Amino acid sequence: MSGPVRQPGCENLREQPLRGYAVCTLPRSGSNYFCDVLGTTGVLGYPKEYFNGDARRLYDDPSYPDGRHQQVERILTMGRTPNGIYGLKTFPGLHDLVAPHLRWTKVLPRLSFVRFRRRDVLGQAISWVRAAQTHQFRMSDPVRGEPAYDAEAIALRVRQICQRGARWDMFFARTGLPFIEITYEDFLADPSAAAARVGDLLGLDERPMVRLERSIFRVQRDGSNAQWRARFLDEHGDADRMDAFAV
Repeated sequence: MSGPVRQPGCENLREQPLRGYAVCTLPRSGSNYFCDVLGTTGVLGYPKEYFNGDARRLYDDPSYPDGRHQQVERILTMGRTPNGIYGLKTFPGLHDLVAPHLRWTKVLPRLSFVRFRRRDVLGQAISWVRAAQTHQFRMSDPVRGEPAYDAEAIALRVRQICQRGARWDMFFARTGLPFIEITYEDFLADPSAAAARVGDLLGLDERPMVRLERSIFRVQRDGSNAQWRARFLDEHGDADRMDAFAV
């Protein structure tokens, strides 16, 4: 069990209780866009992958630490809006990296959970393959490779998404922790409603105001995604075969 978490340079945080939430999700689910839009409200924290030191050094702060307790400090400072709400985003793999060093669900104060997923698993898998090939994980990243249809890679990502999503299912079933679920598709259809659900979870009195124009993220897919989908379904869409996972 870890000791108390220091909050350097934020002595005023003691004057109001901290509360926050973890966005529990998977890669290429649209969670970067979702979390960035929540940040535009100015009242729902700034949820990012604070346990991913490489990403934070690349996109935010070259001096970002790898120490897990230091990363918790960043969650409670970098990830916090002035009303005392903090946010973070995590994957099952990040949980695995942190768990040997820190009981993060206990250390973070008044922690709630948002399960964010994408209903279109095949679309998510195609997005993951393309991002890995081009090294463009967000629109601002330079393209450093050409996308090429790869059915085996798509099938592997479909399997990984289903397996890793099941890990979140098992986590919440085993712990009994309450959570709300928001899908990428519902978020795209009504970003304000999605933000309002997070605000309700945290007990905000007023509806958060989404400012989409402030988000740096945009939907990345283009016409070739649909072409890859059609080809994959034509080649691998046999409904008389049931996939199996090792137990």
